Amino acid sequence: MATSSISGLASGLDTATIISQLMQIEATTQTRLKTRMTSVQSNVTTLQALNTKLAALATTAADLARPTALNPVSATSSSTSVTATAQAGAVPGTLAITVDATAQAHRLTFATTAALTDVVTGASTTVRLTDSAGATQDLDTGDGTLSGLMRALNASGTGVHASTLKLDDGTYRLRVESTATGADSTFTLTAEDGTDLLGGATVRAGTDAAITVGTDTVHSATNTFTGILPGVDVTLSPATPPGTAVELTVATDTTAAKASVKAMVDAVNAVLDDLASATRSNATSTSSSSSTTTSSTNRLAGDPVLRSVQYALTDAVFPTDGTSMSTVGVQVDRYGRLTFDEAAFDSAVASDPTAVTAAITGTTGFAARVQAAATSASDPIDGAITSTITSRKTQISRLQDSIDSWDDRLALRKETLTRQYTALETALSNLQSQSSWLSSQIASLSSSSSES
Repeated sequence: MATSSISGLASGLDTATIISQLMQIEATTQTRLKTRMTSVQSNVTTLQALNTKLAALATTAADLARPTALNPVSATSSSTSVTATAQAGAVPGTLAITVDATAQAHRLTFATTAALTDVVTGASTTVRLTDSAGATQDLDTGDGTLSGLMRALNASGTGVHASTLKLDDGTYRLRVESTATGADSTFTLTAEDGTDLLGGATVRAGTDAAITVGTDTVHSATNTFTGILPGVDVTLSPATPPGTAVELTVATDTTAAKASVKAMVDAVNAVLDDLASATRSNATSTSSSSSTTTSSTNRLAGDPVLRSVQYALTDAVFPTDGTSMSTVGVQVDRYGRLTFDEAAFDSAVASDPTAVTAAITGTTGFAARVQAAATSASDPIDGAITSTITSRKTQISRLQDSIDSWDDRLALRKETLTRQYTALETALSNLQSQSSWLSSQIASLSSSSSES
């Protein structure tokens, strides 16, 4: 229960102010704790921002580390029906091709039509599907109806797709087509005893795609010819007319590749700049709750964890095999930041595009090394900076406990002081009352003596 104060009632002193000033002195230790906690909270905010940027850098690096992410060559086609795609390792040049045929899937169109509810599987409700290798698969259609047959054929793993065409008389014609294209997509569909279903079927045999290159004819079970040139895939549209002449061109194109590498270098530099700012001595800090900026000794200055992250990111420039990234235009300057020489990159691509791709991408390339460094710092479970944040949050919790404990101690101290000064005022008031009474008594005695 709070003790009421009688400030200066008898003494004339501003005891409330005196108590307040004494409490400021008593609270010196708690004030230092609060200042310390504010500093640690500011450091946590800084570390969290760094961790977020490092996590984003790890994602960017992972994208660039993919083997297909960096392709300094491009492939174009003279026909809109034929597309060409250049992969890493493609060699610049041209290729003339003629489309002979596109790939088609094997298809059966059955002669007799039926209602969806008509039984069409013969004596049994089971049908037999036989693939090009002679392997058979017996399918239970349930009720043997046209609808049940379609459901059984479209079940996962049959390798065919069934559909029906509704005719003017309300009946349906069954069509069954292989889900794969090519000459090997052939299959048969019969009743369980081997007899024809629905009066037998008209067959459109599956065919391979074919193109002529010079005097050679090349076939593919699909409409894509993989590696027709080193690192080049060609895909035909199913509607490409036979006899279509196409010229394919593979050329060096560093625009997209340069942009990707430059973006990586810029992202690394942005993190390095933030790390340098965070570890700089006497850094200025800005309160997150206001626009107030103060200059103080930076408690993250020289932090070994942040220094190790800086080192790991700059060290990513140096391949483990002792070679140098300077050959592809990436270096570290005297200020510890990365630089990117686009002219050197272009020259390296012109000389050996495969080597440039290997230097940047893949499991041992520059991007993978940056990813490893960024992930090691920002991993949400055991990242170096993540662990530091966790440790400092624990420190904040301990500081808050101490501050709360001091709140109780200071409350008791203020109550004690208030009681002491109240007791003082009460005692002085009593003395003053006694003094007044004595003065009145003396005055009374003096008056009586005079009258006698």
